[in-house]
Amino acid sequence: MRAIRVAPLALLGASALTLLAPSAAHAAPDGATSTFNPTISPSVIAPGGRVTLGAGGCTGETTVSSGIFDTTTIPSGSTTATATIDTDARRGAVYAVTFACGSTGTSRNVNLTITGGATSTPTPTPTTVPTASSTALVPGGVRGGLGGSSGSTDTVEVAAGAALVAVAASGAVYFARRRTADRRH
Repeated sequence: MRAIRVAPLALLGASALTLLAPSAAHAAPDGATSTFNPTISPSVIAPGGRVTLGAGGCTGETTVSSGIFDTTTIPSGSTTATATIDTDARRGAVYAVTFACGSTGTSRNVNLTITGGATSTPTPTPTTVPTASSTALVPGGVRGGLGGSSGSTDTVEVAAGAALVAVAASGAVYFARRRTADRRH
């Protein structure tokens, strides 16, 4: 009978340990957790356009390379730099941009999409509403109906979900057995 009382506590402890353990996906080579979060703005651009490259979380020099612009260095103490996209970049293509943080040795890739159509203001037609901003067509169109399920799997979120399911199941078993024990007495 004592084992039944201890089981929910053991499950709760294992769940807490799972939630508090650092994610291996974000660990740096030296074992410390990495907060390196590279960004590209805008993430969809026309050939010949300029992008802002961000190296958030990297305290050292960051080297940024890709096949569609010259290798760029974000100096230590700065978090951004700009790069000009080659005019011969293939429209509709998605290019990988590699950010290498010198202080942590961490390397991450971010995708950059080249627009598939014209980037000028459209001529007003009966079905088009004129706007002051430019229009950029994203290759592949809208990914509707996926409901947020199209991203990569985050191990921390999966572990947290599994822990919540385990806690809920162990709580249900605990209270069901307690209620059964109370009815017998």
